[in-house]
Amino acid sequence: MKTFLNILYWFLIVVAVIQFIPIDRMNKPVNKKADFVRIYNTPQNIQKILRKGCYDCHSNETVYPDYAYVAPISWSIKHHVNEGREHLNLSVWGDLNRDLKKSMLEKSVHSIKDYTMPMPGYISKHPDANLTKAERTLLENYFGDILKTGNY
Repeated sequence: MKTFLNILYWFLIVVAVIQFIPIDRMNKPVNKKADFVRIYNTPQNIQKILRKGCYDCHSNETVYPDYAYVAPISWSIKHHVNEGREHLNLSVWGDLNRDLKKSMLEKSVHSIKDYTMPMPGYISKHPDANLTKAERTLLENYFGDILKTGNY
């Protein structure tokens, strides 16, 4: 029992200390002229779907929940957001080259179709981000239309 209490004591000390390791949760300023929805004059219904299912991880408009301020959970969330922005950042769409945009649109269509996006772990904490089949179809068609026109 004494060993258990000793381990618990040191565990709690470590958990308390790691709370002081800073995590940068500041979003970069959004240049509205480079934002995906503005460039394509995206219809309101599609914007709503993008904002509820994509923008939290794939833009510079991330809204961090309260639990994102508790280490080590905060480290994982920040890592996922950084990774999401690396794969697709809708806030800087206008600054990307044509080939990258095409690739991102194709991968987005694939991820929406096979239900890998939004990520199941994200949906478990944000149930409103769980896109319906109809919403997924709308996004797939919207991205597909952009790809067909070649205007990306």
